Amino acid sequence: MESNRTLRYLTFALLYFTQGTILGYFASLNALYLLDRGLNMTSVGIFGAIALIPFVIKIFLGMLSDRVNLLGMGHRKPYIFIGLAVQTLTLLAVPAVDPGKKFWLFVGLAFLLQLGMALYDTCTDGLALDTTPEAEQGRIQGFMVGGRAIGTIVAASMVGLLAQKVGWSSVFYTLAALTLLPLPLVLRVREPQREAAQRFEWQAFSAFKHWPVVASGLFGLVVFLVIVGGNQLINPFLTQELGINLAQAGMVTSLWGVGIVLGSILGAVLLKRGKDLRGTLAMMALVSLSLALLAVLVRPAVPLATAIGLVVFFGLAYGSAQTVVFALCMRFVDARIAASMFAILMAFTNVGQGIGMALGGKLADGMGFGTTLLVFAAIMALGLPFLPALFRRREGDAGVDA
Repeated sequence: MESNRTLRYLTFALLYFTQGTILGYFASLNALYLLDRGLNMTSVGIFGAIALIPFVIKIFLGMLSDRVNLLGMGHRKPYIFIGLAVQTLTLLAVPAVDPGKKFWLFVGLAFLLQLGMALYDTCTDGLALDTTPEAEQGRIQGFMVGGRAIGTIVAASMVGLLAQKVGWSSVFYTLAALTLLPLPLVLRVREPQREAAQRFEWQAFSAFKHWPVVASGLFGLVVFLVIVGGNQLINPFLTQELGINLAQAGMVTSLWGVGIVLGSILGAVLLKRGKDLRGTLAMMALVSLSLALLAVLVRPAVPLATAIGLVVFFGLAYGSAQTVVFALCMRFVDARIAASMFAILMAFTNVGQGIGMALGGKLADGMGFGTTLLVFAAIMALGLPFLPALFRRREGDAGVDA
């Protein structure tokens, strides 16, 4: 890449911004869209779990990127272009499919959209790993998480109004247009020449024999199960308790995104000194507290402003959780299989997301939103047993710097 650090950070932030626009839709409107088409929360959870499968299997996309310099154009850049193109074309096709009548076709399109996103996501991660010194990893993750959050804010603030004032088709066409925004900066990307130590070797996968590497993935699984499973419930919960409309749902998600931006900064600060166990514990406590407060305090009589404040606080916890988990995982990656190994670790987080969304939908139908949020707050404690492995060094561990 070009040596200009600001341009490099901006490129990563904008690629994650594009992801954030899709996240903004899924966070603010997808559940409401499917419910509006006659589906229930169980179906919403199943949809979310299946749509995440490409992110679970993106290890194979990472291996492709690590091994194959596509048409001599690079190991990362051409795949990023392909992923963005798939996402754009899929979004243009979505308005023609009614999920209430053709649920599985809609799921298939969502799967394809996520496959395109998974491709450019893993190659963006690979590019970041190829070009970012360890001392800058917390900062680069802050830019990436913050960029995605800003995309969420922009999309959520727009799509709620578009859905209510214009119609659902305009939502998907707008998301397709926003997908194209990173292209000018991606065109400027110059991939570094790969050194011998960075060349793909199957032997590098032996790093997964080491418990700290596996523990980092399992810790990410627990954290993402909680934050994504809980997040899926927020707008339906507010709709049930406070009767918010589509435009208000978009506004709530935008402000949640503001919380994530602040949380991405907080997460980088928590890890500023490196392997900070106390910072990680603080992040876990923030997540559980934010979910518990939402569960206990959101009631029909509560002012909307109070509920929004609680959502922003949850966004702060959500952003710090993402930044901490991603930065911790970066420290366990072997440069020879950078995209593949990080994709495997991210697959743990995506399995967590799928479990969280399916579990959250099922529990919400059975015991209500508030109780389900309390269950997710308690589940965060399952991450505690993995922390000792993440914050100690084991001599001779390949790719391990815990």
